[in-house]
Amino acid sequence: MYEEMQKVPPQKQDRQPSLESEMTPKPAAEMRHWKGSGKLAGRKAIVTGGDSGIGRAVAIGFAKEGADVFILYKDEHEDAAETKRLVEAEGRRCDTVAGDVGDPGFARSAVEKAAAFLGGIDILVNNAGEQHENKDFATIEEAQVERTFRTNILGYMWMAKYVLPHLKEGSTIVNTTSVTAYRGSPHLVDYSATKGAILAFTRSLAAQLAERKIRVNGVAPGPIWTPLIPASFSPEEVEKHGGSTPLERRGQPDECAPAYIFLASDADSSYITGQVIHPNGGEPVNG
Repeated sequence: MYEEMQKVPPQKQDRQPSLESEMTPKPAAEMRHWKGSGKLAGRKAIVTGGDSGIGRAVAIGFAKEGADVFILYKDEHEDAAETKRLVEAEGRRCDTVAGDVGDPGFARSAVEKAAAFLGGIDILVNNAGEQHENKDFATIEEAQVERTFRTNILGYMWMAKYVLPHLKEGSTIVNTTSVTAYRGSPHLVDYSATKGAILAFTRSLAAQLAERKIRVNGVAPGPIWTPLIPASFSPEEVEKHGGSTPLERRGQPDECAPAYIFLASDADSSYITGQVIHPNGGEPVNG
């Protein structure tokens, strides 16, 4: 179904995060082939980085399963408005707020806005992220490292911290880590380090919250066609992106979202916590 989408021309966007609306071809991130069965009926979910890519597919997938959704995003207003429209087209309620999840003040206020809009919170998907290619660590800018850690791991921690008072028994947190947490990446050293930190955070928080019957799990995507790719790599690297996987192609957001639905659903994953699912095109990982 997705093989025909593999021809990607060289392209580059000079902003981080980039815009899904300017990608060619557009990612498959609308869950058009997903048939919901009410797995998340009546649930209330926050999705960070929910404007595009994996976050968009998760938000729409949750809506198809019966959840209302509150989306956090940085400043991609057009993408966020489109995701909101698509969620509402599934008959579910949706609202959005723009800001930096790495800012604890914004994270706190966004959670309170979400709780007020949704009437509570059952699910947190920590998905916001950024990456910046660097092939010589001796030249990496200190500000880049701090920014990447601020968004990718501190943002997850602040969101979890401020969501926790709203979560009840049966609630779930799903964190987006990465295949790079397991094998590293020579040109994404700081990004890979944050993804390893997310893995440890997921396992540790799962252990802490088990007695409250709140489950915490992760998803570790491989090379997925999202706005991070044209924002991070050269046009030539974008064209070849994903070709080295055993399936010899890049993945699509729609191929990741089912893992989040599975982990958010008590009907499917009530006995799973502290674990990670790997939609990565067949690359073996340890753990």
